[in-house]
Amino acid sequence: MVTDATGFLSYPPSNLIPMTVPATSTLPTLSPSRAADFKTCPLLYRFRTIDRLPERATPDQARGTLVHAVLEALFDAPAGERTPQRAAALVAPQWQRLLEQEPELAAIFDGSPLTPEEFQAGAAELLSGYFTVEDPNRLEPAERETYVEAEVDGRLVIRGIIDRLDVSPAGELRVVDYKTGGAPREAFEARAMFQLKFYALVLWRTRGVVPRVLRLMYLRDQEVCDFAPDAEDLTRFERTLLALWEAIELATQTRDFRAKPSRLCGWCAHQALCPAYGGTPPPFPVAAAELDELVVERD
Repeated sequence: MVTDATGFLSYPPSNLIPMTVPATSTLPTLSPSRAADFKTCPLLYRFRTIDRLPERATPDQARGTLVHAVLEALFDAPAGERTPQRAAALVAPQWQRLLEQEPELAAIFDGSPLTPEEFQAGAAELLSGYFTVEDPNRLEPAERETYVEAEVDGRLVIRGIIDRLDVSPAGELRVVDYKTGGAPREAFEARAMFQLKFYALVLWRTRGVVPRVLRLMYLRDQEVCDFAPDAEDLTRFERTLLALWEAIELATQTRDFRAKPSRLCGWCAHQALCPAYGGTPPPFPVAAAELDELVVERD
């Protein structure tokens, strides 16, 4: 096993740092997923956030959800019992739980040669990669699948769900995000780190602590990508988010969400409605008088 050499090993639960949760706000909200949508393609943001077009989960997306569920459940077991065998044994019951919560996930097998057995075996293989890069018996995560949010400049609430938050005995934070896809090339690492900087900014604003480590854990390739932010990094990132939000507000007010073709278009569920592929977007769903209200809805 690759052991943790950064100091985030077992720690006393009394060292947890409380989060200051802001009061209910009427400010608009932005998640890292929707922010990334707009950066990738403004029209994709519109389809998902304003038009709210349905998207059927793909097998890869469902497998990622399953792996995250198993890793969260794995830490319910005491240290010493968090083994590859236990993780593998959790796959089937966690998949059943997800199907009960979201029956539509069963549709990933419709018209696909993939069988439920192959699907679960693929999840188990990804989980075996997890044990190659980390020994969960040497960790006691402070929080798992935890919701966080913070106000930014009195103009915007940023929010999201952190896969795992570790706290060292010295009170330092490490934000961990599990990835079931392949590790990006070096040129795309900054893009991959966008989500974790988002969470780091929330933690800094709510807990007054800049995380020591932001960790992307790529289970398929058994690779780890770490980034150590500082206050200057997060201040710049905050300005970037505010500029992005201004662009989203302008696009909403003008109803001008343009397609931005890229290699990612091959994974888009809405090509048939995209002008870049000869399609026509649906009519804008609200009247101009309702735009301000739309902007503050949950994204």
